[in-house]
Amino acid sequence: MTRLEPGSRLGVFEIVGLLGAGGMGEVYRAHDPRLRRDVALKILPADVAADGERLARFEREAQVLAALNHPHIAAIYGIEDAGALRALVLELVEGRTLAERIRRGPLPLPEAVTVATQIADALDAAHERGIVHRDLKPANVKIAPDGSVKLLDFGLAKVFDTTPPSPTDATTEASMATRAGVVLGTAAYMSPEQARGLTTDKRTDVWAFGCVLYEMLTGRAAIAGETFTDTLARVLEREPDWNRLPSETPASIRRLLRRCLEKDPRRRLRDVGDAGLELGEALTASTEATGVNASARR
Repeated sequence: MTRLEPGSRLGVFEIVGLLGAGGMGEVYRAHDPRLRRDVALKILPADVAADGERLARFEREAQVLAALNHPHIAAIYGIEDAGALRALVLELVEGRTLAERIRRGPLPLPEAVTVATQIADALDAAHERGIVHRDLKPANVKIAPDGSVKLLDFGLAKVFDTTPPSPTDATTEASMATRAGVVLGTAAYMSPEQARGLTTDKRTDVWAFGCVLYEMLTGRAAIAGETFTDTLARVLEREPDWNRLPSETPASIRRLLRRCLEKDPRRRLRDVGDAGLELGEALTASTEATGVNASARR
């Protein structure tokens, strides 16, 4: 894909600069002169833009995502068609990513719980609309200057059905997962069923949520290997090192992590909204315990 230079245009949008690039496209900061605001433009990969079936499916799902209106989900404004290029027009969220924050070290328990609760709230809202993210990771979570969290990049999202998938559905998804060398997800955050190329549902996001929470508390990925393939193998075969969790981690959060990171999706926590509730209760209990201990010391 040819990089767009600052000052060039895509449709009515003036390119300001490249924000990032990956397997699912390039993202640019751009200016919308009509509404006098900056936006993020995500250029679709050529294989998506050129495949009529995949593009139609992508556009249908983008329309569903556009209906999401949630304070912790970055908004999708529309789709821009400029000749051979197709782009998603997205809300530009200022601030740093959670990945950048974790590189400074593990988050203190109250901060980790606060961030995780907002992530869970965003995922729960998406799941209520039948949308599964499928690529939750620290790099796709933005922490705004005011401390609020925004969940980014629904580029791999799909609309799921509550009815059990047929063998044909499972085969189709596995085929799409590997077509043109595109793997749906990021290895260290992929659920076991996702790593196998099987049909996924909202429990895949629950697994990734557990990975992100573990990483916030420890500063380390829950499961990782030296290569992409090694990581996938460990996702299928290994458990996280639970001893890395800080000693002050409440028992309730330890149990929550184990429930989120159950390899068998049938035994995994089913609703991420429940995780948000448990985190809120754990934070309240921790705060109250801190207050009691402080009073005792006085």
